[in-house]
Amino acid sequence: MFSLAANKILDQTWQGTLSDYVTVVAWSNDGKTLAASDAAGEVILLKDGENLTYLQTANDKSVDCLGFSVDGKYLAAGGQNGEVKIWRLEAEETQLISTLENAPNWVDKLAWHPHTNQLAFSMGKYVQIWNADSQEVEVTLNFESSSVLSIAWRPNGENLAISGQLGVKIWDAKNWDDDPINLEIPVASLNLAWSGDSNFIASANLDNTLAVWQWDIPEPWLMRGFPGKIRALSWSDLLTSIGAPRLAVASAQSVVIWEKAADESIGWQGKLLDSHDGIVQAIAFQPQTFLLASAAEDGLIGIWQKAKEIAQILDGANEGFSCLAWQPQGNKLAAGGSNGEIFIWSKVSRGKGFSPR
Repeated sequence: MFSLAANKILDQTWQGTLSDYVTVVAWSNDGKTLAASDAAGEVILLKDGENLTYLQTANDKSVDCLGFSVDGKYLAAGGQNGEVKIWRLEAEETQLISTLENAPNWVDKLAWHPHTNQLAFSMGKYVQIWNADSQEVEVTLNFESSSVLSIAWRPNGENLAISGQLGVKIWDAKNWDDDPINLEIPVASLNLAWSGDSNFIASANLDNTLAVWQWDIPEPWLMRGFPGKIRALSWSDLLTSIGAPRLAVASAQSVVIWEKAADESIGWQGKLLDSHDGIVQAIAFQPQTFLLASAAEDGLIGIWQKAKEIAQILDGANEGFSCLAWQPQGNKLAAGGSNGEIFIWSKVSRGKGFSPR
Protein backbone atom coordinates (compact mmCIF):
# COMPACT_ATOMS: atom_id res chain seq x y z
CA MET A 1 0.00 0.00 0.00
CA PHE A 2 2.63 2.52 1.10
CA SER A 3 6.19 2.93 -0.12
CA LEU A 4 8.47 4.55 2.46
CA ALA A 5 10.87 7.46 2.15
CA ALA A 6 14.22 7.17 3.94
CA ASN A 7 13.80 9.48 6.93
CA LYS A 8 12.21 8.37 10.18
CA ILE A 9 10.46 11.41 11.60
CA LEU A 10 8.73 10.29 14.85
CA ASP A 11 9.43 7.88 17.72
CA GLN A 12 6.80 6.64 20.18
CA THR A 13 7.43 8.13 23.65
CA TRP A 14 4.23 7.38 25.60
CA GLN A 15 1.24 5.05 25.56
CA GLY A 16 -1.88 4.77 27.74
CA THR A 17 -5.38 3.35 27.60
CA LEU A 18 -8.89 4.65 28.30
CA SER A 19 -12.01 2.52 28.72
CA ASP A 20 -13.57 3.06 25.30
CA TYR A 21 -13.30 4.68 21.86
CA VAL A 22 -11.15 7.80 22.12
CA THR A 23 -13.25 10.72 20.89
CA VAL A 24 -10.80 13.66 21.20
CA VAL A 25 -7.14 14.34 21.90
CA ALA A 26 -6.18 18.01 22.40
CA TRP A 27 -3.00 19.89 23.37
CA SER A 28 -2.67 23.02 25.46
CA ASN A 29 -1.09 25.95 23.61
CA ASP A 30 2.19 25.66 25.51
CA GLY A 31 2.41 22.02 24.44
CA LYS A 32 2.97 20.74 27.98
CA THR A 33 -0.43 19.16 28.60
CA LEU A 34 -2.51 16.66 26.62
CA ALA A 35 -6.22 16.14 27.29
CA ALA A 36 -8.21 13.17 26.03
CA SER A 37 -11.80 11.90 26.28
CA ASP A 38 -13.67 8.75 25.37
CA ALA A 39 -17.09 7.29 24.60
CA ALA A 40 -17.43 6.05 28.19
CA GLY A 41 -17.29 9.61 29.56
CA GLU A 42 -13.70 9.68 30.78
CA VAL A 43 -11.61 12.86 30.63
CA ILE A 44 -7.89 12.77 31.42
CA LEU A 45 -4.95 15.17 31.60
CA LEU A 46 -1.36 14.16 30.91
CA LYS A 47 1.14 16.81 32.05
CA ASP A 48 4.76 16.86 30.92
CA GLY A 49 4.38 13.40 29.41
CA GLU A 50 4.18 11.60 32.75
CA ASN A 51 1.67 13.00 35.28
CA LEU A 52 -1.72 11.45 34.48
CA THR A 53 -4.90 12.79 36.13
CA TYR A 54 -8.53 11.66 35.68
CA LEU A 55 -10.79 14.72 35.65
CA GLN A 56 -13.84 12.53 35.04
CA THR A 57 -14.30 8.78 35.30
CA ALA A 58 -16.57 6.63 33.13
CA ASN A 59 -20.32 7.38 33.37
CA ASP A 60 -21.54 5.72 30.13
CA LYS A 61 -22.20 9.16 28.59
CA SER A 62 -19.85 9.95 25.72
CA VAL A 63 -17.67 13.08 25.84
CA ASP A 64 -17.59 14.33 22.25
CA CYS A 65 -15.81 17.69 22.32
CA LEU A 66 -12.87 18.94 24.33
CA GLY A 67 -10.61 21.98 24.24
CA PHE A 68 -8.18 24.24 26.11
CA SER A 69 -8.59 28.00 26.37
CA VAL A 70 -5.89 30.01 24.61
CA ASP A 71 -4.08 30.82 27.87
CA GLY A 72 -4.23 27.20 29.03
CA LYS A 73 -6.06 28.10 32.25
CA TYR A 74 -9.29 26.30 31.35
CA LEU A 75 -10.37 23.00 29.84
CA ALA A 76 -13.93 22.53 28.55
CA ALA A 77 -15.69 19.26 27.71
CA GLY A 78 -19.17 18.55 26.33
CA GLY A 79 -21.10 15.47 25.34
CA GLN A 80 -24.05 13.15 25.38
CA ASN A 81 -25.47 14.21 28.78
CA GLY A 82 -25.96 17.81 27.60
CA GLU A 83 -23.43 19.24 30.05
CA VAL A 84 -20.49 21.51 29.38
CA LYS A 85 -17.95 21.14 32.17
CA ILE A 86 -15.16 23.67 32.65
CA TRP A 87 -12.11 23.00 34.78
CA ARG A 88 -9.63 25.65 35.96
CA LEU A 89 -6.12 24.27 35.61
CA GLU A 90 -3.87 25.57 38.38
CA ALA A 91 -0.31 24.53 39.15
CA GLU A 92 -1.36 23.28 42.58
CA GLU A 93 -4.71 21.71 41.69
CA THR A 94 -7.33 21.34 38.99
CA GLN A 95 -10.81 22.50 39.94
CA LEU A 96 -14.21 22.04 38.28
CA ILE A 97 -15.55 25.61 38.28
CA SER A 98 -18.74 25.35 36.22
CA THR A 99 -21.23 22.84 34.82
CA LEU A 100 -23.55 24.28 32.16
CA GLU A 101 -26.73 22.21 31.87
CA ASN A 102 -28.21 21.94 28.36
CA ALA A 103 -30.10 18.64 28.42
CA PRO A 104 -31.78 17.19 26.44
CA ASN A 105 -29.50 18.79 23.85
CA TRP A 106 -26.38 16.78 23.08
CA VAL A 107 -23.37 19.13 23.22
CA ASP A 108 -21.07 17.83 20.50
CA LYS A 109 -19.38 21.03 19.31
CA LEU A 110 -17.33 23.58 21.23
CA ALA A 111 -14.54 26.00 20.40
CA TRP A 112 -12.52 28.54 22.38
CA HIS A 113 -11.88 32.03 21.00
CA PRO A 114 -8.29 32.21 19.65
CA HIS A 115 -7.37 35.26 21.78
CA THR A 116 -9.77 35.47 24.73
CA ASN A 117 -11.42 33.12 27.24
CA GLN A 118 -14.74 32.97 25.39
CA LEU A 119 -16.18 29.51 24.78
CA ALA A 120 -18.69 28.82 22.02
CA PHE A 121 -20.73 25.61 22.28
CA SER A 122 -23.72 24.08 20.50
CA MET A 123 -27.14 23.35 21.99
CA GLY A 124 -29.59 22.26 19.31
CA LYS A 125 -30.24 25.15 16.92
CA TYR A 126 -28.35 27.58 19.17
CA VAL A 127 -24.78 28.47 20.04
CA GLN A 128 -23.97 30.11 23.35
CA ILE A 129 -20.88 32.17 24.10
CA TRP A 130 -19.71 31.70 27.70
CA ASN A 131 -16.99 33.86 29.25
CA ALA A 132 -14.66 31.96 31.58
CA ASP A 133 -13.40 35.13 33.27
CA SER A 134 -16.88 36.36 34.27
CA GLN A 135 -18.37 32.83 34.25
CA GLU A 136 -21.45 34.15 32.44
CA VAL A 137 -23.16 33.50 29.12
CA GLU A 138 -22.61 36.59 26.95
CA VAL A 139 -24.91 35.84 24.03
CA THR A 140 -27.06 33.12 22.47
CA LEU A 141 -26.98 32.85 18.66
CA ASN A 142 -29.86 31.26 16.75
CA PHE A 143 -28.86 29.31 13.64
CA GLU A 144 -32.59 28.80 12.95
CA SER A 145 -32.61 26.47 9.94
CA SER A 146 -31.32 23.34 11.70
CA SER A 147 -29.26 21.97 14.54
CA VAL A 148 -25.73 23.33 14.63
CA LEU A 149 -23.32 20.96 12.88
CA SER A 150 -20.01 22.85 13.16
CA ILE A 151 -18.49 25.86 14.96
CA ALA A 152 -15.26 27.65 14.01
CA TRP A 153 -13.72 30.92 15.23
CA ARG A 154 -11.86 32.90 12.60
CA PRO A 155 -8.17 32.73 13.64
CA ASN A 156 -7.90 36.55 13.86
CA GLY A 157 -10.74 36.43 16.39
CA GLU A 158 -13.02 38.80 14.49
CA ASN A 159 -15.77 36.34 13.53
CA LEU A 160 -17.53 33.12 14.50
CA ALA A 161 -18.77 30.75 11.78
CA ILE A 162 -21.61 28.30 12.42
CA SER A 163 -22.86 25.73 9.93
CA GLY A 164 -25.89 23.51 9.43
CA GLN A 165 -28.70 23.05 6.93
CA LEU A 166 -28.38 25.29 3.82
CA GLY A 167 -24.98 26.71 4.58
CA VAL A 168 -22.82 28.79 6.88
CA LYS A 169 -23.55 31.90 8.95
CA ILE A 170 -20.72 34.17 10.08
CA TRP A 171 -21.21 36.56 13.01
CA ASP A 172 -19.17 39.65 13.87
CA ALA A 173 -17.62 38.90 17.28
CA LYS A 174 -17.77 42.57 18.30
CA ASN A 175 -21.37 43.08 17.18
CA TRP A 176 -23.35 39.95 17.97
CA ASP A 177 -26.67 41.76 17.30
CA ASP A 178 -25.76 42.44 13.67
CA ASP A 179 -27.20 40.10 11.05
CA PRO A 180 -24.71 37.36 10.12
CA ILE A 181 -23.13 36.93 6.72
CA ASN A 182 -24.86 34.03 4.93
CA LEU A 183 -22.82 31.65 2.80
CA GLU A 184 -25.49 29.63 1.08
CA ILE A 185 -25.30 26.06 -0.21
CA PRO A 186 -28.25 23.83 -1.19
CA VAL A 187 -27.51 21.14 1.41
CA ALA A 188 -26.18 20.90 4.96
CA SER A 189 -22.68 22.07 5.81
CA LEU A 190 -21.27 19.34 8.06
CA ASN A 191 -17.80 20.58 8.95
CA LEU A 192 -15.96 23.92 8.85
CA ALA A 193 -12.30 24.92 8.84
CA TRP A 194 -10.71 28.39 8.61
CA SER A 195 -7.25 28.78 7.14
CA GLY A 196 -4.66 30.06 9.61
CA ASP A 197 -4.29 33.34 7.74
CA SER A 198 -8.08 33.96 8.17
CA ASN A 199 -8.43 34.37 4.41
CA PHE A 200 -10.31 31.17 3.49
CA ILE A 201 -13.07 29.05 4.99
CA ALA A 202 -13.83 25.52 3.84
CA SER A 203 -17.12 23.65 4.23
CA ALA A 204 -17.57 19.88 3.88
CA ASN A 205 -21.12 19.28 2.69
CA LEU A 206 -23.77 16.57 2.91
CA ASP A 207 -23.72 15.90 -0.85
CA ASN A 208 -19.99 15.01 -0.70
CA THR A 209 -18.90 18.35 -2.09
CA LEU A 210 -16.38 20.85 -0.72
CA ALA A 211 -17.00 24.61 -0.82
CA VAL A 212 -14.18 27.12 -0.27
CA TRP A 213 -14.81 30.84 0.14
CA GLN A 214 -12.22 33.59 0.14
CA TRP A 215 -12.94 36.39 2.61
CA ASP A 216 -14.98 39.22 1.06
CA ILE A 217 -15.67 37.15 -2.09
CA PRO A 218 -19.26 35.76 -1.92
CA GLU A 219 -19.02 33.09 -4.62
CA PRO A 220 -17.30 29.86 -3.51
CA TRP A 221 -15.15 27.41 -5.37
CA LEU A 222 -16.99 24.07 -5.39
CA MET A 223 -15.08 20.77 -5.55
CA ARG A 224 -16.88 17.53 -6.47
CA GLY A 225 -16.10 13.88 -7.07
CA PHE A 226 -15.24 12.77 -3.53
CA PRO A 227 -15.78 9.02 -2.97
CA GLY A 228 -17.79 9.47 0.24
CA LYS A 229 -18.51 11.68 3.23
CA ILE A 230 -15.81 14.28 3.94
CA ARG A 231 -14.83 13.42 7.50
CA ALA A 232 -11.99 15.87 8.13
CA LEU A 233 -10.42 19.10 6.88
CA SER A 234 -7.02 20.60 7.64
CA TRP A 235 -5.32 23.77 6.38
CA SER A 236 -1.55 24.18 6.34
CA ASP A 237 -0.09 27.14 8.22
CA LEU A 238 2.67 27.31 5.64
CA LEU A 239 1.81 29.08 2.38
CA THR A 240 2.65 28.09 -1.18
CA SER A 241 4.62 30.28 -3.59
CA ILE A 242 1.45 32.20 -4.52
CA GLY A 243 0.64 32.99 -0.88
CA ALA A 244 -2.19 30.51 -0.26
CA PRO A 245 -2.31 27.56 2.16
CA ARG A 246 -2.87 23.96 1.14
CA LEU A 247 -6.06 22.19 2.18
CA ALA A 248 -6.16 18.48 3.07
CA VAL A 249 -9.49 16.65 2.80
CA ALA A 250 -10.28 13.13 4.09
CA SER A 251 -13.02 11.22 2.28
CA ALA A 252 -13.58 7.46 2.55
CA GLN A 253 -10.14 5.80 2.24
CA SER A 254 -8.60 8.78 0.50
CA VAL A 255 -6.79 12.01 1.27
CA VAL A 256 -6.88 14.81 -1.32
CA ILE A 257 -4.53 17.80 -1.18
CA TRP A 258 -5.94 20.98 -2.72
CA GLU A 259 -3.68 23.81 -3.83
CA LYS A 260 -4.77 27.16 -5.25
CA ALA A 261 -3.53 27.76 -8.79
CA ALA A 262 -1.86 31.01 -9.79
CA ASP A 263 -4.41 31.28 -12.61
CA GLU A 264 -7.69 32.43 -11.01
CA SER A 265 -9.68 30.81 -13.83
CA ILE A 266 -8.36 27.38 -12.75
CA GLY A 267 -9.18 27.81 -9.08
CA TRP A 268 -7.99 24.91 -6.94
CA GLN A 269 -6.24 21.77 -8.14
CA GLY A 270 -6.44 18.46 -6.27
CA LYS A 271 -3.89 15.67 -5.84
CA LEU A 272 -4.94 12.26 -4.51
CA LEU A 273 -2.55 10.64 -2.03
CA ASP A 274 -2.12 6.86 -2.00
CA SER A 275 -5.11 5.49 -0.12
CA HIS A 276 -5.35 3.85 3.28
CA ASP A 277 -7.09 0.46 3.46
CA GLY A 278 -9.65 1.85 5.92
CA ILE A 279 -11.74 4.99 6.23
CA VAL A 280 -9.61 8.04 7.11
CA GLN A 281 -10.93 9.47 10.37
CA ALA A 282 -8.56 12.39 11.02
CA ILE A 283 -5.91 14.48 9.27
CA ALA A 284 -3.69 17.35 10.40
CA PHE A 285 -0.79 19.38 9.06
CA GLN A 286 2.17 19.75 11.38
CA PRO A 287 2.33 23.43 12.43
CA GLN A 288 4.40 25.60 10.10
CA THR A 289 5.18 22.77 7.66
CA PHE A 290 3.57 20.79 4.86
CA LEU A 291 4.09 17.52 6.77
CA LEU A 292 0.69 15.79 7.02
CA ALA A 293 -0.58 13.06 9.35
CA SER A 294 -3.57 10.88 8.37
CA ALA A 295 -5.20 8.41 10.79
CA ALA A 296 -7.49 5.64 9.56
CA GLU A 297 -9.60 2.64 10.53
CA ASP A 298 -6.91 0.34 9.10
CA GLY A 299 -4.92 0.94 12.29
CA LEU A 300 -2.27 3.05 10.58
CA ILE A 301 -1.19 6.69 10.64
CA GLY A 302 0.52 7.90 7.50
CA ILE A 303 3.12 10.67 7.79
CA TRP A 304 3.28 12.39 4.42
CA GLN A 305 6.39 14.39 3.49
CA LYS A 306 5.40 17.73 1.90
CA ALA A 307 1.86 16.26 1.74
CA LYS A 308 3.03 14.30 -1.30
CA GLU A 309 4.79 11.04 -0.40
CA ILE A 310 4.69 8.73 2.59
CA ALA A 311 7.69 9.14 4.90
CA GLN A 312 6.67 6.97 7.86
CA ILE A 313 3.88 4.66 9.02
CA LEU A 314 2.77 4.59 12.67
CA ASP A 315 0.68 1.77 14.13
CA GLY A 316 -0.53 0.33 17.43
CA ALA A 317 -4.32 0.73 17.32
CA ASN A 318 -5.32 -2.71 16.07
CA GLU A 319 -9.01 -1.83 15.62
CA GLY A 320 -8.26 1.53 14.03
CA PHE A 321 -7.33 5.10 14.90
CA SER A 322 -10.10 7.58 15.72
CA CYS A 323 -8.42 10.99 16.22
CA LEU A 324 -5.08 12.81 16.25
CA ALA A 325 -3.56 16.19 17.09
CA TRP A 326 -0.17 17.83 16.63
CA GLN A 327 1.37 19.66 19.56
CA PRO A 328 1.25 23.40 18.67
CA GLN A 329 5.06 23.51 18.63
CA GLY A 330 5.02 20.63 16.14
CA ASN A 331 7.40 18.43 18.15
CA LYS A 332 4.86 15.77 19.18
CA LEU A 333 1.88 13.96 17.68
CA ALA A 334 -0.90 12.43 19.80
CA ALA A 335 -3.51 9.97 18.56
CA GLY A 336 -6.40 7.94 19.97
CA GLY A 337 -7.74 4.53 18.99
CA SER A 338 -11.05 2.69 18.81
CA ASN A 339 -10.15 0.47 21.77
CA GLY A 340 -9.13 3.34 24.03
CA GLU A 341 -5.46 3.47 23.09
CA ILE A 342 -3.62 6.79 23.35
CA PHE A 343 -0.18 7.30 21.85
CA ILE A 344 2.35 10.12 21.78
CA TRP A 345 5.19 10.22 19.26
CA SER A 346 8.01 12.76 19.45
CA LYS A 347 10.08 14.23 16.65
CA VAL A 348 13.41 12.51 16.03
CA SER A 349 16.38 14.87 16.44
CA ARG A 350 18.20 15.62 13.21
CA GLY A 351 21.35 17.39 12.21
CA LYS A 352 21.33 21.05 11.29
CA GLY A 353 19.43 21.78 8.14
CA PHE A 354 16.96 18.89 8.34
CA SER A 355 13.37 19.88 7.57
CA PRO A 356 10.33 17.59 7.14
CA ARG A 357 8.41 20.17 5.12
